[in-house]
Amino acid sequence: MKTYLVGGAVRDKLLNLPIKDRDWVVVGTTPDQMLTLDFQQVGKDFPVFLHPKTHEEYALARTERKQGSGYTGFVCHSGLDVKLEDDLQRRDLTINAIAEDDQGNLYDPFNGQSDLNNRILRHVSDAFSEDPLRVLRVARFLARYAHLGFQIADETLALMRQITDSGELKHLTPERVWQETERALLENSPLAFFTALRECNALSVLFPELEALFGVPQTERYHPEIDTGIHTFMALEKAIELSKELKPEDALAVRFAVLLHDLGKALTPVFELPAHHGHEALSEHLAKKVCAQYKVPNPVKRLTLLVAKLHTHCHKAFELKPATAMRLFESLDVVRRPETLGLFLIACEADARGRKNLEENPYPQADYLKDAYEELSKVEPKNLINLGFRGEALGQELRKKRIDAIRAVKKHYVSA
Repeated sequence: MKTYLVGGAVRDKLLNLPIKDRDWVVVGTTPDQMLTLDFQQVGKDFPVFLHPKTHEEYALARTERKQGSGYTGFVCHSGLDVKLEDDLQRRDLTINAIAEDDQGNLYDPFNGQSDLNNRILRHVSDAFSEDPLRVLRVARFLARYAHLGFQIADETLALMRQITDSGELKHLTPERVWQETERALLENSPLAFFTALRECNALSVLFPELEALFGVPQTERYHPEIDTGIHTFMALEKAIELSKELKPEDALAVRFAVLLHDLGKALTPVFELPAHHGHEALSEHLAKKVCAQYKVPNPVKRLTLLVAKLHTHCHKAFELKPATAMRLFESLDVVRRPETLGLFLIACEADARGRKNLEENPYPQADYLKDAYEELSKVEPKNLINLGFRGEALGQELRKKRIDAIRAVKKHYVSA
C-alpha cells in the first residue's frame, strides 16, 4: 500500500500558491483493508475514504471507461492491478496529473511540470473529450490562473470545440453548470471563463442569451465600443474590480447581475438599432429565464433582476424627480433591505464605466443616491405618530417627508 498526494495540492505547491485542500490516491490496497485502518468510506461510484484523524479524502487508484452520455456516464474500476500512472492518466489536465510520495518525490508521467513552467493548460489524453464537464473545468482553471499568464493549449481548445459540437454539453445538469460558473465568477479572472467558453463555442450552448449580444450595435455616442457583447464583458471586468473587497456572496451577486444586465438588447428589432428603447423589461425577462434554468440562488437572482430592470434609472438619477427617485428606492426595498442599495450601485457603476475610453469616469449618481438614502432613512415613523398621524395618513406623510429629504439632497448636488 502506497499513498500519494495528488492534484491541486501538488499543482499549487509547485506554483508557490496557498494549498486549500489536500487529496490523496492510494495504490495497492482494497476497500476492506482501508476500513480495517478506520477509514470511513464515502464514495458510492468508486471507493473514496476519509482519514480517521485529518478527514482528508483518500481515493483508491482507479481507471474510468466511458459508457453512456454526460459526465456521469463512466464505469470506474479500482483494484490491486491499477497503477499510479493509470490513475493519473484519467485526470483532465497535465498540471493536475502530478503526484508526490511521502518522501517528496514527484511522479509526473505526462510532463505537467513543464506545462506549469510554460503556463499551459493541456489535456492529459484523448479521453479528455469523453467528459463534457471538462469544458467548464478548463475554462474555470483559466479563470483561476490567467493572471499568472496561463493559456489553453491549442489542441486542448480544439477538443473543447469537439465536445461542444458533439452535443454532449446538453447532458450537463443545471446544478453543475451553475456550480462551475459560480466558482469561476469568484476566481482571479472571471472574464477568462466566459471568453474561453466563447472560443470553444460553448457559450452559445450554455448561455445563448449572452452569445446573442455579440454583434448587436449600440449608439456610439453612449457606447464607443458599439458592440453590446464587448460592452457586457467590459462591464463584467469593471464589476470584478469594484467588488474585490466585498464578501464572496455579494461579489458573486454583483458580477452575475452585471453579466446579465443587458440581455434584452439582443431582442431589439432591427429597424430600431442602434437604439434600445425598453430593453430593461426584456433584460429582466431573459435574466429571470437564465436564473430559473440554472437554479440561481435567490440573493443572486434578486439583485440580477433589479439591476436588469432598473440600471438606467440609476444612470439618470439626477434627471429623476424626487418622487420618481423614491419609487426607485421602493423598488429596491432599501428600507427593509438597506444592503441592496450598495450592491445595486456597484453594479450600475460597473455598467456605466464598462465602456471604451470611459473606464475611469466618475459616477456621482452613486454618491447622490447613497446620500439621499441616508437622509430619507432619518425620517422616523414614531415622530409622525407623535404628531397624531395614523393608518393610511401615516404612510402618506411618511412617504412625503422622505421625498422631501430626497429633494433637499438633490438640491445640494445640483447647486454644488
